[in-house]
Amino acid sequence: MASLVQIKMNHKGILHHLRLFVSLGLCLISLNAQQSQRGPQPYTVNRTLEEPTVFAPDIISTGDHETHPTFTPDGRTVYFLKNSPRFDFWTIVFSQFKNGKWTVPEVAPFSGQYRDADPFITADGSKFYFISDRPVAGKVSRDLDIYFMDRVADHWSAPKNLGTPVNSTGNEWYPTIAADGTIYFGSDRPGGRGMTDLYRCRYVNGKYENPQNLGDVINTQFDEFEPYISRDQTYLIFMAGGRSDSLGGFDLYISYNRNGEWTKPVNLGSKINSPANEFSPGVSPDGKYFFWSSTREIEREPLQTPLNYAQLIKKIRSPGNGLGDIYQIELRVLDLGLN
Repeated sequence: MASLVQIKMNHKGILHHLRLFVSLGLCLISLNAQQSQRGPQPYTVNRTLEEPTVFAPDIISTGDHETHPTFTPDGRTVYFLKNSPRFDFWTIVFSQFKNGKWTVPEVAPFSGQYRDADPFITADGSKFYFISDRPVAGKVSRDLDIYFMDRVADHWSAPKNLGTPVNSTGNEWYPTIAADGTIYFGSDRPGGRGMTDLYRCRYVNGKYENPQNLGDVINTQFDEFEPYISRDQTYLIFMAGGRSDSLGGFDLYISYNRNGEWTKPVNLGSKINSPANEFSPGVSPDGKYFFWSSTREIEREPLQTPLNYAQLIKKIRSPGNGLGDIYQIELRVLDLGLN
C-alpha cells in the first residue's frame, strides 16, 4: 500500500514539474516573440547617421510637403503634417510600423477639416497636443490655439481647447512639454519683444500659471517660433529668423539653462541648417536621434542623358525637391555638450 501511495505521489510530482516546465517554456516563447516583435525602434538606422538623412523616403517624406514629426513612446506610430505647397493648409496624418515597414499614411481621425499643425505627444504617451484654428465654443476662430487630447484605451479623446492663460487673442505655435508639465510655445500675443516670441507656462497644482516670456536673451525684434524643450529643461532648441548669423531663411538655434538663466543662443550650424528653412526640432523617444524639417533642395549629380517624361515626374516629385521633408541625424553628432 505504501509503495502504491509513493508511486502516485511521484507520478503527481512528475506531472506537476512537467506542467511547470511547459508553462515556463510557453512564457519564454511568448516573451521571445514579444521581444522579436518589438525589436529596435522603427526609426533606427543600421548605420551611423552623421549627415542629414531623409526619414522614410517615398512613404513619409515624399515629393509633397511633409513636416513636424512626433512619435508614440514605442516609436511604432508617427504623426506628422501633410501640407499644401504654399504651407497655408496643414493636416495631421499618421503612419504605423507594421511587418517591417511604415504603412501608407492616413488622415488622423481628429484632423482633415481645419488647419491643424504642430503635433506633440508627451513622453509617457498620455497626452497629444497640437494647434488648430477650429471653432471655439461654436464660434469661428480667427487665430491658432493650442489643443490637447487624452489617451483613452487605444484612441485619443476629443480635442479640447487648452484655454487661458496659455491661449490668447493671438496665435499660439508648437507646444512642447517638459517632465514637470511646463509648456513651452510660440505666440504673437500683445506685449512681446518682437513679432513672435517664445513663452512658457508652469503647471502647478493642476493648472497653468501665467505665461512667462523667455526674455531678451532668447527673443528678439524678429521671429522666434518653434521651441523644443528637453524633458529636464536643461536645453532649448528653437526656430528663429532674421538673425545676423542665419545661414538662410529660418534656422534652428540652441540655448542652455544655466542656473535658471538662458545662455546666448547658438546656431546649430550647416550640419542642420541650410540656405532654406529649418523648423520643427525634436528628439526621438529613445533620445538617440534628432529630427527636424527642412525645405532644402538635395544637390543632384549632373544628368548624363536626357530624362523621359516618367523619369522627369519621378525626379520633381521626390524628396529634396524644395518642398518640406523630414530629416534625422544621430543626436550625438550635433555635439551639444549634453553629456
